[in-house]
Parts: sequence; structure tokens; C-alpha cells
Amino acid sequence: MDSDQSEGRTLGGIDFPGVPISNDSASGSPPYTRGIHEKMYRSRRWTMRQYAGFSTAEATNERFKLLLEEGQKGLSVAFDLPTQLGLDSDNVRSLGEVGKVGVPIDSISDMRVLFDGIDLSTVSTSMTINAPATTLLALYVAVADEQGVDRKDLRGTVQNDILKEYIARGLYIYPPEASMRLTSDLMKWCSENVPSWNTISVSGYHMREAGCTAVEEVALTVLNGIEYVKNAIDRGMSVDDFAPRISFFFACQNNILEEVSKFRAAREIWYELITNRFEPKNPKSAMLRFHTQTAGATLTAQQPFNNIVRVSYQALSAVLGGTQSLHTNSYDEAIGLPTDEAVTIALRTQQILASETGVTNYVDPLAGSYVIEEMTADIVKKSFELIEIIESHGGALSGVRSGIQQRIIHESAWKHLNSIEEGSMKVIGVNVNQQEEDSIEGQILDSRLSENQVLSLKKFRSERNNEYVKESLEKLRKACQSDDNLMDFIIDAVKSNCTVGEINQVLSDSFGTWVSPSGV
Repeated sequence: MDSDQSEGRTLGGIDFPGVPISNDSASGSPPYTRGIHEKMYRSRRWTMRQYAGFSTAEATNERFKLLLEEGQKGLSVAFDLPTQLGLDSDNVRSLGEVGKVGVPIDSISDMRVLFDGIDLSTVSTSMTINAPATTLLALYVAVADEQGVDRKDLRGTVQNDILKEYIARGLYIYPPEASMRLTSDLMKWCSENVPSWNTISVSGYHMREAGCTAVEEVALTVLNGIEYVKNAIDRGMSVDDFAPRISFFFACQNNILEEVSKFRAAREIWYELITNRFEPKNPKSAMLRFHTQTAGATLTAQQPFNNIVRVSYQALSAVLGGTQSLHTNSYDEAIGLPTDEAVTIALRTQQILASETGVTNYVDPLAGSYVIEEMTADIVKKSFELIEIIESHGGALSGVRSGIQQRIIHESAWKHLNSIEEGSMKVIGVNVNQQEEDSIEGQILDSRLSENQVLSLKKFRSERNNEYVKESLEKLRKACQSDDNLMDFIIDAVKSNCTVGEINQVLSDSFGTWVSPSGV
């Protein structure tokens, strides 16, 4: 027993035990199976980071302030579908989607409103954005510059994980090679200008939501991470320049012990691959840090209050597995965008877990459990087997082109769906324990808000200096044909009042677009 880590006791007088050191190492030591910090939540708790964004920048700003007032420490921005595809709100393809699943951001004007009254030097901000990640980070940096915030003080994450878009989600714009260039440009620029920023969040979440298993989630996510490392090195970077700022993003489903083991296995696998293949000098380069979101795919419209229980168990799994930050879904998200009441309950779920359950008092509390140790080892073994299969076909990027990962996920999703339809997997309220539907009302958005967003955008365009716009876009266009890092050109463009759609139109004109092997 590591007596140094025995600190405090329960109300019943039971001492908090330390961490057993079995056949590997303690928490905070390679291969980080037990956690990345020596004392884990005894020294620092996870960041409660609730995902939010809807209707307008004004409304989302109000939601951010509500969450901060209720005790949240970090922000997480949900962008609407047009913004995620690099489209302006008045684009014909945006019709009917403006502000529906996130906040519309068309220009620096919208970004100013989104963070109005929020000091960007005091919060960390996560932005779930991928294909146009360079543009949205540029807007964030531009607003921080206007606030007088030193760029070195900016903290947060931009998802910037384009591979999983090709694999599972479909919100890509450019061909894979061009997308990887943009990803590396952002990573390099941030390492030199915003050193505390997490330049990529490699996401297993969306692949798990699409239907893959826990083993597949680990293997495919880590393999995507390795592809980003190789690409950055090929672009002239050293592994220690960027790897310490790589973060990961995982789902957490209902099987508590499997999910805990999954997180432990992911840390071990990442350490082994980074260490053996790239020989980093900085220990943080091989340390897998991750955000967790409870599983949207497990939420049910039937008996929606059951979702509060599901989310609570999933949150417990994430914490037992050593997550660095956590989003807990709201119980009404299977019906619509969450209400203020629902998001408050979701945040309270984390606060109760942190303050009342005692789990923060223990480092890797399930260490030594036969089930956990064996399951962790099994996930490690099976994940490496799958990684080997995909690498034998050229790796993650080659797999995207041929559709290997897509086929793996589709097959697992089909099996999962059939298990529910056949009843072998029981889902309370769906195929067992059914009852008359609970009557709850989700958040209702005013359709006029999207019309107002379009009008606001037209007003913005009419009041700007269009010569500056043209000059900035032309500079960006020329840079696309060179090997120059595009970030400074994009920052200049947003400061010149170019819109998200205009910037990404230049990029798509320069790089082209792409259709997946499935034709979707």
C-alpha cells in the first residue's frame, strides 16, 4: 500500500486507502493505466464542462452565464449545422438548420456577442468544430485580442478531428489530405502562439454514437491520434512540440465496469504507441488526457426521466475511469434541445458526484479488482489486434479512403440494433417495462430567430469595408497554393470582417470537396 496517498477518512472513521501497486505502476506513472496524476481528484477535480449552444449568440451567451453562475468552470460551444459545414446562415444549404442544433456563428460580430461579458482569460473554452476549425479558432483569438487578453493566457480545446468525420459523422468539406493540412497548420500555429491551447481533441465519441463497440472506440480513436502525430511530424514538427496538447474525447455508455476498463486501457495503449514509435522526451507527450460525454445514443424519448439515472451511472463510470473533464447529458435531449431546468439537473449530477459520493477521495478506486484488471488487459489486447489489422491496410488515413473503419462501425451498429429489436438487450421503457408516455415538453425555438440571424448577417455585410474583405480573401487564396501556414491569413480575414462562409468557400475553391466511398 502506498501510504503517502492515504489522506483523510470517512465520517464513519475509515481511513482512505492508498493505491495498490500490482504488476504495473501507481497513478501518475507510466503507462498511466491508473491515471495521469499521482493523486488524481484528491489534488484536482475534473472540469465540469456542459455543452451548450442554440438559436442565437445572445441566447447561448445567456446559457453560458447561467452555467457559470451555477458553478461550471469551463465552457463548451455547440455550433449549428451550417457553421459546422462552413456555411453562412443565408446559404441555400442552411435553410431550416440555422440555430437548430447549436449556435450560428457567421462572423466576428456573432463571436463577440457569444462571449460578451465573459473574460476569456478566466475560462477554458472547448469548441466542437472540425472542418472549419481554423476559422472558428481564428474568430475566438480575434475576440480575445479585442478584449486585450494575452494569447498565451488562452485555455481551451478545438476539436479539429476531421478523420472521425469521414469515418462516422459526415461533416467534412475538403478531401482528406487538405483537411489534414489544415489540422496540422492549426496545431503548429497554436504551439507557437497559444501554448496552453489543446490543439486537437481526438474523438471516439462520435464513432461510439454511430454504433461501434468499446474496443473499437479505443482502437479507432487511438489510431486516428497516431495519424495526426505522423502528419504533424511530416509537416516539420517535433513530437514534443504538439503531443502534450493533444486531448481525447470519449463516450461513456451504460456498462459501468467495461467503460472504466476502457478508459484505463486507452491510457496504456497511447503511452505504448507514442513511446515506442516516436520516442518523446516530454513525459506529457505520452500521457492520454480526455474529456467524457455521457452517451446520447442511450437516451430514450420513452420515459425520459429514466435518462437522469442513466446519465448518473455513466458519469460515475467516467470519474472512476479518471476523466479530466465531463459533460452530462440532459434528460430531455432525446426530445429536443435541453431546457434550463434539464441542464441544471445535469450539472447538479456532476456536483453531487464530486461533493457527496466520496469518489474523489480515492486514486483509481477500482484498482486491484479482478474484473477491472482482467477487462482492462483484454481491451488492450483486442484493441491492439484491431489496430494491427487497420495498419496492415495502410493506417487510419488509407482506411478512410477505402472505408475500412466505416464498415467496422456499420457492422457493430447493425448487431446492436438487432439485439434491441430481438429483446436480447433490454432497454427500460423501450422494449421492457413499457408504460404510458411521460408528458414533458422540450425547449421550443422561435423560428423567427433564424430569420433574424439572416437579416443580421446582411446588415453586417452592408456595413463592412468590402475592399478589405476582397484583399484578405485574395491573400488567403494565394496562401492556399503555397506551403504557408494558413492560420495567420485566416485570422487576418476574420478581423477584416470576412464571414465563415466566405473563408471556407475560398478553401473549398482551392482544395476541392470530397465524397466518401459510401457515396454519402
